[in-house]
Amino acid sequence: MLTGRSHERAGRADDMAQQAIGMIETRGLVPLVQAADAALKAAHVTLAGWRKVGSGLCTVCVTGDVAAVRSAVDAGAEAGRLVGEVVRVHVIARPHDEVTPLLG
Repeated sequence: MLTGRSHERAGRADDMAQQAIGMIETRGLVPLVQAADAALKAAHVTLAGWRKVGSGLCTVCVTGDVAAVRSAVDAGAEAGRLVGEVVRVHVIARPHDEVTPLLG
């Protein structure tokens, strides 16, 4: 039987077992906003946050089930490329539960 924090951690791990993190990195804010908008409209995903990385690079992160995140990241990257430079995209399926705090 799980109790206390162990139970909470197991619950998060079960939730993340079906989840994914998707990241789209762009050069500049305009393609980032365009990519985020398209990603959020393309699939049932949640905006986890965004960051200015430096040297003009910005990254947006979305979460959701694996298929939705892959679809959202693909759509977002395509839309971002129409108005600027998409540097990199990546999807992490079933991330370890200690990875998600990096997004916030």
